[in-house]
Amino acid sequence: MGAGSNARFGQPVGLGRGPGWQQLAAAVAAHVPPAEIETIYLFRPLKREGREWGTAVVTRSAAGGEGAGRLRVYTARYMLVVRGKERGRSKVEVQEVALSPAEVLAQVMRATADRTGDPEPPVALDRSAWYDG
Repeated sequence: MGAGSNARFGQPVGLGRGPGWQQLAAAVAAHVPPAEIETIYLFRPLKREGREWGTAVVTRSAAGGEGAGRLRVYTARYMLVVRGKERGRSKVEVQEVALSPAEVLAQVMRATADRTGDPEPPVALDRSAWYDG
């Protein structure tokens, strides 16, 4: 499973690695303290017409009150130009989209591949995939 290639070495890089994912990880860290991240769900990136699009769903525990026992859910996306004159240009966005029980979110993530026609469901990783500690 790859997320493109590393231009310096010509070798495939792992899912969640590479320049687009690095920019996305930095944007997520600006919205969610990495120490509070529960799970990062990575979708296989799409490459077309010299561009790469990647999507991650990031969860963190909701603090007390009505959110007790639930996860705050964020969708994070990037678009990276990988060929042409504008190579390296990117767009990144992070949005809080839901408050959900963990069990429901896990079911939704498993069913995503069926709904989107993607041959693979998103890969669930812990925060150490992007952040130290």
